[in-house]
Amino acid sequence: MHTVALAVTDGMLHFELSLAYEVFGADLTGLADPWYDFVVCGPGAVRAGRFRLEPDHGLDHLQRADTVIVPGWADVEVNPSADLIDAVRAAHEAGARVASLCTGAFVLAAAGLLDGKRATTHWAHARDLADRHPQVTVDPDVLYVDNGSVLTSAGKAAAMDLCLHLVRLDHGSSVANAVARRLVVPPHRDGGQAQFVTTPVPAPDNHPLAELFP
Repeated sequence: MHTVALAVTDGMLHFELSLAYEVFGADLTGLADPWYDFVVCGPGAVRAGRFRLEPDHGLDHLQRADTVIVPGWADVEVNPSADLIDAVRAAHEAGARVASLCTGAFVLAAAGLLDGKRATTHWAHARDLADRHPQVTVDPDVLYVDNGSVLTSAGKAAAMDLCLHLVRLDHGSSVANAVARRLVVPPHRDGGQAQFVTTPVPAPDNHPLAELFP
């Protein structure tokens, strides 16, 4: 069974945590059997927003995973912990596929996994990532970048695109499409698609409050 380990630490973004769980942690054996063995690894109890998480295992357990997911965290001005960086690097050296969601790319960059590679992160933090890690080619305009054993996603909902991409790699397009239908999201947005568009959200028609919100 393919083990997916979620690497958590204080300050992680609960949105990305939830996306990873919905794709890899929910029981979807009806789509593919076996589905993933999903575990949460951390240094102990951690907080993600208003939520308190109790990891299943310590960070050293990441080395036993086939895939390691590193979510983003809220304050990128705070450097990721040395223990997390070392554990992610060790997992990759042990053969794990490592994927970051949103600002989790800062962890991968600090671990040296993005040296000489193209990567992405949330567009609002792309310049900061490039400035702090000039050895990384940061692309702020794409949804995700697949470098084989190292993958990075753009911000927020783009994490879902990368998670579905991983399912597609492991189980094929039909299973990935079935997961997308279950989650009521687009089945496939190519990694090279722009992170955001400038077209405004259309104003509601025939709504009593429409004139108050131009």
